[in-house]
This record gives sequence, structure tokens and C-alpha cells, in this order.
Amino acid sequence: MSAHHVPISGTAASVDQVDATYSKISWRLLPFLGVLWVLAWLDRVNIGFAKLQMLDDLKFSEAVYGLGAGIFFIGYFLFEVPSNMLLQKIGAKKTVMRITIGWGLICILQAWVTTPTQFYVLRFLMGVFEAGFYPGIILYLTYWYPSKRRAKAFGTFMSASAIAGVIGGPLAGGIMTWAAGAHGMHGWQWLFIIEGIPSVLAGIFAYFYMTDRPEQAKWLTDTDRAVVRQQLEIDQKAQGERHSDWRTLFGNPMVWLLIAVFFCLLCANSTLTFWIPTVIREAGFTSPMQVGWIAGAAYLLGAAGMIINGRHSDHRGEVRWHFAGSVLLGAAGMLALAVTMGMDSIPVIVALTAMVLALVGTMSAIPVFWQMPNMLLSGGAAAVGVALINSVANLAGFGAPYLMGVIKASTGKVAPGLYLVAIVEALAAVLAIAFVARIQRRKNA
Repeated sequence: MSAHHVPISGTAASVDQVDATYSKISWRLLPFLGVLWVLAWLDRVNIGFAKLQMLDDLKFSEAVYGLGAGIFFIGYFLFEVPSNMLLQKIGAKKTVMRITIGWGLICILQAWVTTPTQFYVLRFLMGVFEAGFYPGIILYLTYWYPSKRRAKAFGTFMSASAIAGVIGGPLAGGIMTWAAGAHGMHGWQWLFIIEGIPSVLAGIFAYFYMTDRPEQAKWLTDTDRAVVRQQLEIDQKAQGERHSDWRTLFGNPMVWLLIAVFFCLLCANSTLTFWIPTVIREAGFTSPMQVGWIAGAAYLLGAAGMIINGRHSDHRGEVRWHFAGSVLLGAAGMLALAVTMGMDSIPVIVALTAMVLALVGTMSAIPVFWQMPNMLLSGGAAAVGVALINSVANLAGFGAPYLMGVIKASTGKVAPGLYLVAIVEALAAVLAIAFVARIQRRKNA
């Protein structure tokens, strides 16, 4: 058979043929999407490193920082569902271009913040522009991958956020140390400028590089496109009847159960994202470079956990316990971290080990979670549902950092907030087990 011949209708493609096609797709899509996610993550969370200098320079309180870090998610919440609906209408490449250029420009503008109000406005706008990127990519990948290949693809893509942590810590520490004073500007100002520019350039490139749908991919052969179409059709039949009308989502209790699961998980994830630099500093590492390298090492382990757990979930065809086990590991690490941070003399090795366990467990659960909406939703409901789940749950990204800031400001310690987050994260495991059990009962009915 010629490489450009379409498989005979009704004939299943060979395993080797399917694997070869998806290897080609993965190498085309995932590295670039991963780079975009690295840039998004750097521009979103560099505030955690900038905090180490900017609070003193601008005379901002911990509560101001917590509100500014969290208000990002209000803009994110308000514009995420419209962004995913727009993606379905105009395509992924135009949507990604708009989003990426926008968040890059806002990141750069943060260098000239002087008042809390300016800080809040720009963080809100950062959320507005970034809204839709993450759920948009989740939706975009479902156009290409069948269910049995998605956790691995999701895990590979999402591990980029951990890679951002690996390079982001040392990069932020280096910029803030070496660029401090250049042209009369502080190190934290240069951090925002230097990390914002690549996003603007990547957004322009995305328009010319990305392909909206498999049938439009000129870099695939006719055979490849037929294989993808066949795999998605087989997957659609295997999934059975799912909700496809997005207008019924808001009254569906199963959707709200998923929102609750992801909300609890993101309480832990956002707490770690915005407070790891502070935790490391309170463990006794005071220089930005030390903080950056330690955070980077922790995120490297988190990236490995995401990829390994996602692949193992795909291999076993199992979601519930891969998710629950990871979440409970994260909650245990968070609890241990709270105990050590509450001590007058913090045992450094114990604190860092607990932090790594919390990070690895929490991050490893995220790609597996995104298999759960596919058990329930399809078609237009999937587009809106993924955005709805992500946007509402991401309000945890507003509440958790702000609450941590208030608790830190009032008690002088982060430990009380970590205890609360550990309990909430454990609840995610309980709710996820309940969700999958209900889905299985429906299929068996």
C-alpha cells in the first residue's frame, strides 16, 4: 500500500500504523504546545519570585500580594467559557495567537507597577488574556487523540508546567540577581520584561505553525488522516451515549461534582505554585538563586510524576485510583509540610521532602483528572464543559493564595493555611471515587 493511500473502508488500521501516525502527531503538536504552556506558566507565576523583592520595593503587604496573585483567576473565570466557544468557531491557531500575545504584553507591563490598584488591574487582565488557553488545548487535543491515548498526551503537555518550574526558578533567580540595577531598574522589573517578550513572539509564530483539525493537516498523509478519523470514530462508539448539548450542563449534578473535584485539587496546586518560594525561604534559603534551584529540582520531579502517572493510567485503562492515589500522596505531603513549617526550628530536609511529595502527588493527578470529563461529555458539551469545569474550579486559584496571604499576615506562619489545604486536597480523592463509581453504574445499568 502506498503511504498516500487511504485504508480500505471498514478495515481496521494495524497497531503499528496507528502508533506511527500518533507518533507523528505527538512530535508535531506536543513540543510546541508544551513551549507555549511553559511561557504561560512563567508569565503567570513569576510573581511568586518577584514577590521576594517587589514587596519591599513597593511597600506592599502580604495581603496585597495574595489578592493580586489570586485576582488573576477572576478574569480567568469570567472569560474562559467564551474563549472555548470562540475556539470552536474560529479555530485553535487564531485563539492561541490572541491569548499568547495578550498575556505576554501584560506580563511586560507589570514591570511598571507602582500601586496596589495597578497591580490588581494587570493581574486581572493577565487572567482575561490567558483564559481559554489551558481548556482550549485540552479540547484541541481531543480533536486528534482517542480516549485511550489522551492521558499520556495530556500528561506530556501538562508536564510543561513542571518544566517551567524547573527552568523558571533558576531563570527568575538569575534575572533578579544579575539584571538588578541595569538602566536604573530593579531585578523583579527585568524579570517581567524578559519573560514577557518570548510570549509575544510565540503568539505570532503559533498562527503560522498550528493546524486546527486533523483533516486540514498537510503534514499528514491521506493514510494518516484516515487513521485518525477511524480511531476517533471507534472511540466515539466505545464511549456510548454522552451529554452533547451544552445548554444542559449547568443543571447537571455530575458536572458540578467534577467541578468540586478539580476545585479541591487546584486549591492545593495554586497554593504550592504561589507559595513554594516563600516556603523555601522560610526553610533557611534566602538568596533568589538558592530558592530558584531548589524549586526547579522539585518541579523536575513533578514533571516526571505527571508523565509516568499519565502513561500508566493509559496503559492500565484505569482512572479512579491513579487520580485518588496521587491526590492522597499530595495531601500527605501537604500535611507533613504544615507540621514542619509550624515548628520553631524547621528541619530543612524534612520540610523539603514534604514539599516535594506534596508537589509530585498534586501535579501527577492533573492529567489523569482530564480523562473524567470525557466519560461524561461529548460534542459541544465537551467544549463548553471543559471550560466550565476549569473556569469555576480555578476560582480556587483566587481563594487559596489570598487566604494563605491573610493567614500568613495575621499569624506570621504559613502552617495553619497548609493544614486547611491538605484537608481540602484529600476531599478531591473522595469525590473523584464517587464520580467514577456513578459513571460505571450508569454504563452497567
